[in-house]
Amino acid sequence: MKAKQSAVVLSQEEIAPTVYDMWIETSLAEQAKAGQFLCVYPGDKSTLLPRPISICEVREDRRALRIVYRVAGAGTREFSGYEKGGKIDVLGTLGNGFPLEEAVGKKVFLMGGGIGIPPILELAKQISREAGALPAVREDVMVILGYRDEKTFLKEEFEKYGSVFIATEDGSVGTKGNVMDAVREKGLGADVIYACGPMPMLRAVKAYAGERKIKAYISLEEHMACGVGACLGCVVKTKEIHHHSHVHNARICTDGPVFEAEEVEI
Repeated sequence: MKAKQSAVVLSQEEIAPTVYDMWIETSLAEQAKAGQFLCVYPGDKSTLLPRPISICEVREDRRALRIVYRVAGAGTREFSGYEKGGKIDVLGTLGNGFPLEEAVGKKVFLMGGGIGIPPILELAKQISREAGALPAVREDVMVILGYRDEKTFLKEEFEKYGSVFIATEDGSVGTKGNVMDAVREKGLGADVIYACGPMPMLRAVKAYAGERKIKAYISLEEHMACGVGACLGCVVKTKEIHHHSHVHNARICTDGPVFEAEEVEI
């Protein structure tokens, strides 16, 4: 059930250049799932549209959510100036989330690239919890993260849940290149893939999964306007005719953002 409410900022810090880590206290945490997102509203009324930001983590008592975002414009620049005790208007929880049941008893790739890394953290935690592995690390969970450089934010937190492999564009840490380069260099294999990141990465993940005939679930990062499916501003082409629109498309904000890779054309 979606709701708009005023949340309270519990903490905020810059964890990499232009990347901010914010915890907010909100009852939306009670129903939040890995892979869902919030629409966050700037206080500046001249910026009319909210900013969609993925949920990075849910606090254990389910009273607070963590969002990790990159400053990309006026709205997110405003958010980066918020301090403890401040108020922030949010709409959530939005989107379908990742299907955790697909990971049961299987070798799993959790793949994140750039600002697509944060939503993978709660997924890693939930998969480990479903398997009863917490607090131990699951050996059959391989976390493959792609960064621009040595600023490998959240890396240590992922190490609680699986084996972590890093790729950097400049080669400063781990494999030089992208997440698929790391998979090939390390000779890794899996039964199912969950991924979030830029479109070129997701296309490569889809191609890899198709070649090996394994399931891949991808979270599409896309510019959104309303966040609730009314404006049709975030449409993706689909293989099958959509039940709502009766054409070959789906709305990322309501039908996604997570899709089975073979079902969408990217």
